[in-house]
Parts: sequence; C-alpha cells; structure tokens
Amino acid sequence: MKILVTGARGFVGKNLIAELKNRGYEDIFEYNRDTDKSLLDKYAQECEFVFHLAGVNRPKHEIEFMEGNFGFTSELLELLKKHNNKAPVLMTSSIQATKDNLYGKSKKAGEDLLFNYSEDTGVKVYVYRLPNLFGKWCRPNYNSVIATFCHNIARDVDIQINDPEVKLTLAYIDDVVHELINALEGNATLEGKYCTVPVKHEVKLGEIAELIQSFKESRKKLSIPDIDNPFTKKLYSTYLSYLPEDKFSYSLKMNIDNRGSFTEFIRTPERGQVSVNVSKPGITKGNHWHHTKNEKFLVVSGEGLIRFRDVNSDEIIEYRVSGEKLEVVDIPTGYTHSIVNVGNTDMVTIMWANECFDPENPDTYYLEV
Repeated sequence: MKILVTGARGFVGKNLIAELKNRGYEDIFEYNRDTDKSLLDKYAQECEFVFHLAGVNRPKHEIEFMEGNFGFTSELLELLKKHNNKAPVLMTSSIQATKDNLYGKSKKAGEDLLFNYSEDTGVKVYVYRLPNLFGKWCRPNYNSVIATFCHNIARDVDIQINDPEVKLTLAYIDDVVHELINALEGNATLEGKYCTVPVKHEVKLGEIAELIQSFKESRKKLSIPDIDNPFTKKLYSTYLSYLPEDKFSYSLKMNIDNRGSFTEFIRTPERGQVSVNVSKPGITKGNHWHHTKNEKFLVVSGEGLIRFRDVNSDEIIEYRVSGEKLEVVDIPTGYTHSIVNVGNTDMVTIMWANECFDPENPDTYYLEV
C-alpha cells in the first residue's frame, strides 16, 4: 500500500513512519514543508491512504494559522480530486478546535473542509481531535510542556510552573500511533463522527514536574519508578529519551576489598534490592541467615558452590552453580548459607533481596554453614 504522510518530520509523523516501517509498510511518501512542491501532485495521484498530519501551531504571524491548517488542507484535497483519487484521508486535529481562538478556529475550519470533502466525494475520512501529546522525539521549549520539563530537568535548567493544580489531558505517542494504524487497517475508535485515542491520562502539572524530578534523582537513590502506573511508565520512557548524550551512564558505588566487591544496582521499597557481587577465587561469602529477608542468587560468570544448613539441623545442602548454565538459587529464611568461588577466575553473582538493606534492622545473623 502506498501511504502519503504530510508533516512527516513532525513529532507524530516521525513516530508514525517509524512504526509503519516496523510493520512492513514500505511505500511511504514523506511530505513536509521542505519537500519539492511538485512531488505533492505525484503523491496525491498515487497514494492509497493519506495521513494528513501537517499543521501550524506556533506561527510567526497569526495569518499562518489559517494558511497552514485550512489552506494546505484545501490544497491537498483539491489535488486528490484532480486525480479522482478515492484514498481515505486521516487528519489529526486538536481538542482546541472547540475553542474560540485563532488556532482552534483554523483547526475547526480544516475539519469542516474534510467532512465536506467526504460528503461530496464519498471518500472515507477520519478526524482525530488529539489532546496534548508526549513521548520521544518531541521538540522541547516549543509547545510541549512535558518535552520542555524533561529536556530542562535532565540538564539542570530551571522550569516554570505558574499553577501546579492545572490538570492536563495527555496522550502518549505510542498509543496515538497505535490508534492511527488501527484506522489505516479499518479499526478506528469512533466517538460520533470523530475518532479518538482510547488511552488518555488526566494529570496535574505539578505532579508531572515532581515525577520528572524524581526520575533525575532516581540515579542517586538507585531507585526505579513505579511502572505499575501506566502514566509513570510512559513518562519515564519519555524522560530517558531527553537525556544529554554524554549522560546516558552513571557510576555505582563499588564496595571493594581483598575478597572482591559488592555493588548495589537497584533499590525499591516495593520490589527489593538488586546487587552485583564479585568474589575472588577461593573466597567464601555469607555464613549468615535471616528471619524474613530472602534472596535469589544467579551466578553469571565463574563457578561457585552454594551451601545451606537449617539452623536447627546439622545436614548441609549443596548446589554447584556456573555461568555456563544459568540457574537461580532461592535462599530461604531460617537457613544459614554461604557461596564460595571454586573456580580459577572471578565469580560474578547477581543477588536479589526482597527488601533493601537497612543498617538499623539488617535481619542478618552470623552462623557458619
């Protein structure tokens, strides 16, 4: 299928085209303001579906609202008529189309033009009144508060919040793209004559800023966000896409001695703690037990021997583990346990504990296996 995408280099356009290609759509006509104007005539003749995403929302002059949101739509539809092309047309509009401002009026004019075109030609049309959008590849310090907050907070630049109680209606770019492709494939979500993105989020501006700030602080605390919350999960993915290119990595505190090292990687109150343990050949670690704390050990490199003993028994249980055959060993409560490096190289073990280490209540009691 030959697909025309106007506004191809915009936020929605870039994400849509990337996913179309992921799904095997190869004949994509990408049109933007820098494209040779003559190509639009060719594209309008050959296309079999139109994603009309082009629009103007931050013009230098107010007249550009109507020129970009109504005038270009008119030009596109006239070219389709000229070639008697009955390709369906999907247009992205805005929830601002219901408001009495120049931007909203221009979007509403474009909508009406498209609906009239459908009545005159019988062509299937889709109009999406999109809310505020967020996600990767959105331009910061332009017209997206989330893109601006993510970009600036990641760079220690101050942000401005006039009213933290203002509630925003938001849609995530991946949800939008999924819905647009649904429409392409004949499964648009309809609300009356308009189409809609089924998944939207209502969030206060102040809460958004606090969340993004917490993402920045999470590196210091070794925490991860509550990704059980759909909005938090999407916002965190968005934030990471705005990191400066020299800030993708961050250092961890390695506790090093002659036995090897122990390094905390992730700490969360809900899911416990993940650490990386390195043991030199012949070194034994552990020889302790816990009342409630439980752990999982995964040796990913080297060779080890994990030994257990019920604190009320003399019987010793042994598990030989190796990075050559990954297997997780549970460390039950009430069993004193140890792990010894029985190989000739450093042994690396990933350790998970069901709770973060608390020096005030370590729940760790020395007892040799």
